[in-house]
Amino acid sequence: MAGPTPGFSRRTLFRGTAAGIAVVGGGLAVATPAHASNFYNPFAGRPISDGWQAHLNRGSLGGIDYPMPVGTNLPACGGGSIQNIPNNGTGGHTVTIHHPNGYRSQYMHLSAFVLGNGAVVGAGVVVGRSGGAAGAPGSGSSTGPHVHWHMINPSGQRINPLDYLAGLGGGGRLPKTSTAQDGIPGTIFWKRAQNWLRIEAGYTGPIDGVPGVNTYAAMQRELRDHHGYTGPIDGVPGPNTWAALQRLAARYGYTGPIDGVMGPNSWRGVARFLNEDRWD
Repeated sequence: MAGPTPGFSRRTLFRGTAAGIAVVGGGLAVATPAHASNFYNPFAGRPISDGWQAHLNRGSLGGIDYPMPVGTNLPACGGGSIQNIPNNGTGGHTVTIHHPNGYRSQYMHLSAFVLGNGAVVGAGVVVGRSGGAAGAPGSGSSTGPHVHWHMINPSGQRINPLDYLAGLGGGGRLPKTSTAQDGIPGTIFWKRAQNWLRIEAGYTGPIDGVPGVNTYAAMQRELRDHHGYTGPIDGVPGPNTWAALQRLAARYGYTGPIDGVMGPNSWRGVARFLNEDRWD
């Protein structure tokens, strides 16, 4: 499925270039093999229907299955370059993320690929759509909707991605933000916000802690649905957006005015919400 690399904004391109991704022959390539891939568990908010040991017990080389509706966005667990493998045996449509450190991640039983071969992505960028419905194109041997996830180490051995993430510290979970104490939103605050919006509001951008139009648009959708925001979904936050966010913060200890002017106390309330375990 070679072709252009859709989904790259000018902002993404410049951020990738600064991180060691170079433009080569009109495409993108990883220029620094040691470039950190910012690994995390993109499925942390979902139950596991079939764990690593259960796979081994029935003769599989290993994997973790997360049930989800067909067509669910599958974010990259870490940065790297994309390889699409249609009809990959029992795994069906498979997307492989080649990470700069020599590891690979694979998602199996896809219903659709969304990027071309060779596309370079950051952690959190959508790389495919889940599938797995019995007998559907791309499902392989799957008998029900889910995604199968495993990693492969540089020696070619399949490994448990949760063990790998645990070895990086924190089990692949995002750390808590200190904004709950100091009232100053920073990178961790916005990573947790992006993960909240990924789970709840359809955010499909990277979990990079750098809020942009996509982050703010997802936040506006979530605030519209649950906290009384009535403005446009334009990704440009203003007083109405911030007033709705203050209404959320008021549920978590914020006692100031709902005036659309964010200050340390407003941010502390939002941070207490984002520090809930479900957004790890």
